[in-house]
Amino acid sequence: MARVTRPLPDPIVEARRQWVAHGWSDAAAGMTAVTSVMRAHQLLLARVEEALKPWGLSFARYELLTLLSFTREGGMPLTSAARRLQVHQTSATHTVDRLEASGFVRREPHPTDGRATLVTLTPEGRDVVASATTALNTEVFTHLGIDEADVESLISVIARLRAASGDVVD
Repeated sequence: MARVTRPLPDPIVEARRQWVAHGWSDAAAGMTAVTSVMRAHQLLLARVEEALKPWGLSFARYELLTLLSFTREGGMPLTSAARRLQVHQTSATHTVDRLEASGFVRREPHPTDGRATLVTLTPEGRDVVASATTALNTEVFTHLGIDEADVESLISVIARLRAASGDVVD
């Protein structure tokens, strides 16, 4: 006789059940929310990484290239890039190192501030960010798996969470 296997229950729902069973009811909803967001992050990051794979880009590197592509001159001071991407200066420097090694950006001295370094897109970097953006728009951003109203609701809820954590939110 063939053995019938039942699908496993939703692990996040099961974790919530366990939280309640262990007497942590007051924290169960928060744990469920955090765990759900972390799992959604994993799922979306996997899709983003798959879309960016042809260019050897991480999402952090893609974000920096995109930020530079939005500037008039294709460059900005490294400290400004770190601030706008909401990352530590060391992380931004590491990201620039990787992009520079790939030939997508170059470092240049700041024309008026001898202490600052400009990060500038190369023509290859401009081409890569355009192609990668097309891939992300097609493969990820336009088809998240939830309808447009839910996307807008999600954006609003996450903005409130960010604001409560001290992020600058419009």
